Amino acid sequence: MAEPQDMIVPLLREIRTEMQTNFADVRQQSEAVNARFDRLEGRFDNLREAVNGESVLDRYAAAEVEERLEAIEKRLAALEKAG
Repeated sequence: MAEPQDMIVPLLREIRTEMQTNFADVRQQSEAVNARFDRLEGRFDNLREAVNGESVLDRYAAAEVEERLEAIEKRLAALEKAG
């Protein structure tokens, strides 16, 4: 019968090899997931910039309308005083 030491060392080597293989698989999957998250973060950044850009344009358009309304109100006030 084989000594316990002679059985344990090969089993430990087999376990170590299997663990290294599994850890390599986990690392590979983790890198793939991280790459997907990086792409998604890039998309969110682009969307955020687009939404912010639209809101800035909306503010400029609203400000322009406000200025035009103020000008019309001033002209109307001047006409009311003259009339």
